[in-house]
Amino acid sequence: MLRLQRRIHRALSVINQINLMDLSIVIPLKNEEESLPELCDWIMRVMQANNFTYEVILVDDGSTDESWSVIEKIVSINSNIKGIKFQRNYGKSAALNEGFKLAKGEVVITMDADMQDSPDEIPELRSMILKENYDMVSGWKKKRYDNKLTKNLPSKIFNAAARRISGIKLHDFNCGLKAYKRKVVKSIEIYGEMHRNIPVLAKYAGFRKIGEKVVEHRPRKYGVTKFGWERFINGFLDLASIMFVGKYGKRPMHFFGLLGTLCFLVGFGMSIYLVISRLMDPSTGLSNRPPFYIALTVMIIGTQLFLAGFLGELIARNSPGKNFYLIEKKSGFDN
Repeated sequence: MLRLQRRIHRALSVINQINLMDLSIVIPLKNEEESLPELCDWIMRVMQANNFTYEVILVDDGSTDESWSVIEKIVSINSNIKGIKFQRNYGKSAALNEGFKLAKGEVVITMDADMQDSPDEIPELRSMILKENYDMVSGWKKKRYDNKLTKNLPSKIFNAAARRISGIKLHDFNCGLKAYKRKVVKSIEIYGEMHRNIPVLAKYAGFRKIGEKVVEHRPRKYGVTKFGWERFINGFLDLASIMFVGKYGKRPMHFFGLLGTLCFLVGFGMSIYLVISRLMDPSTGLSNRPPFYIALTVMIIGTQLFLAGFLGELIARNSPGKNFYLIEKKSGFDN
């Protein structure tokens, strides 16, 4: 009986692989009622020209215009198009995360709904994933039509810093037009405003072959931009968070404990020096000297950092994901 169940499971796994559609296209949007019909028609033409099996997942992130009504109308006409409507605005990361959960394609494409990304880029992006075996390909909008001060300048500064910190050689981390292997989007979780740093998330999930393709950036045809200078600071904070969690998420004591120990030893060393100075020269003050309070403060900070590491370790050890690891392959095991 057990062997029969295993064989059925294997057969179902093979069938699922065979039934995978070519592409899932995930499009987060907010207040894009004007662009949606034209964008979906364009995508459909590209899919039909290349004989792709596909789905388009439109994620309405709390639009206040008629975007959802437009989506419902498009869905009723084209069964390959699906819609998700958030009850309120949660952000682009949340929209992508929900789209990734439901994506069924062998290759997953993300793009913006504002018509600044060209669907004509999709076939080549898919080819890079399948034929050149990239885990992920990020678009590079080499020639941009955005405001130079509010979008281009912050983007260049952020991208330069992200390249240096993460070691990933991309020119445009935040480009909405990207392609992924299916297993990449199923292995990462995007929250907050982490969508700017998906390449870094993919790297820390073990996907190392991350490529880049120069893509067309079209002038905005409808609506107004929904991002500006505020994303500059948020991007750096999110990047720092990813780098820290990726490296020390399962062993916080290695970070906080080390810093705490070093601080405590520095403060303790200063205290020993002050005590020895006092013993050798009774006329030398102790508690009335600034180094005494510096040493005391450093020791307290060291103790607090060590305790923070200890608490972090307790939380990590009791976390449901403490032993969750991404396994690429297995050999010799029964499914």
